[in-house]
Order: sequence, then structure tokens, then C-alpha cells
Amino acid sequence: TGVMDEIRILFAEQKEAKILGYSASRFSFNVKGGRCEKCQGDGDIKIEMHFLPDVLVQCDSCKGTKYNPQTLEIKVKGKSIADVLNMSVEEAYEFFAKFPKIAVKLKTLIDVGLGYITLGQNATTLSGGEAQRIKLAKELSKKDTGKTLYILDEPTTGLHFEDVNHLLQVLHSLVALGNSMLVIEHNLDIIKNADYIIDMGPDGGDKGGRVIASGTPLEVA
Repeated sequence: TGVMDEIRILFAEQKEAKILGYSASRFSFNVKGGRCEKCQGDGDIKIEMHFLPDVLVQCDSCKGTKYNPQTLEIKVKGKSIADVLNMSVEEAYEFFAKFPKIAVKLKTLIDVGLGYITLGQNATTLSGGEAQRIKLAKELSKKDTGKTLYILDEPTTGLHFEDVNHLLQVLHSLVALGNSMLVIEHNLDIIKNADYIIDMGPDGGDKGGRVIASGTPLEVA
């Protein structure tokens, strides 16, 4: 969503960072300069095991923070970049409430039901539904054209009831702007809010693929 870019810029704007000549890239764990070079910004060291799966152990140099000590000395409201990465999206939203460029991007993540993930969470640990909602949040932060077709595959996976309601509000707002939404979903709360339903079945895999019913929610019911 670009939120980390804004956060890195904020850290680079701190007085101590300017004195030391740190740019925003200093606060990225993906490039040399600010990251821990022993683990190359991973926070963990991979130990290859013979005949067994590889094991990840916490880097003993950075203690899992991903950064070198000099970078961690720069603070925003008493927090280092590593502290920020450990925050959930909801915690970060409260922390950066007075920084509009950051807060507005965090709000889009909360709106799509991702307030619980941490800012530093590895993308490979996200579920398919979570990854889709991050992409949706990224779209929400852009200037809307009202001419976009969004295709979502089971975006409610892993969501609680209240989060599903938040997601529905987002989908409705995008449609209200003139966009179109094609959603593959089993969640009845999403289905009953559709303008038109195509029910595929009767089962999954090679036992499905046929149109069982189609029409408005009232017609299908």
C-alpha cells in the first residue's frame, strides 16, 4: 500500500537522521546500509540440515530486529523502525494518527479487515485472502477512476463476522463509485449483497462446473 515508504520517509526526516545523512532507504531491511548484514535483514539465520528440513534461528547479531544498532538509534515518538514493524496495523494507526499520509494508508488496511497483521509480517506468511485484501487496500489508496473491474477469489477467508461487514462496506463503496466487482465466494453475507448471482455446482472439482442457478439474490433464493 506504500505505507512503509511513508514511514521510512518520516524516520529519515528526524533531526538525528538528517545530521547523519540517512536517507529513507536506510530504514529498509532489503538494502545495504541500515540492515543487519549478518542475516541480510531477515532477522533469522537459516541452518541447513542433512536429511531434515532447514531450521531458522534468530540472528544473534541483531536479535531478530533486522537492523544494525546505528539505524535503531533513530526514533519517532520514542520508537525505532524495528518497534514499528512489530506493531499491528491497528496499533500503528493509533501511533501515527497525527501523520495523515501514513494514517490514511493504514486506515485502508483496517477497512478491508487487516488490522491484526503486523507491519513487518513476511508476505509469504499471508493467506491468499489476506494477500488479495492488501491489493484491494492498495487500490483504495489510489485515485479512483470509476472504471475498474475487480476480481476477488474468496476474499473473506479467515475473516470474523465484523471484519466481513467492514469488507462489505468497502466493496459497496467501490461499486458506488462506478466500478464493477466479480467475487468468487461461499460466504452467504457476501452472496446476499450481490446484484447478480451465478451458482456453480453441484459439487467441486470435476463434479462441478455447471450453472445451477442464476439471478438476483431473491430469484436464486
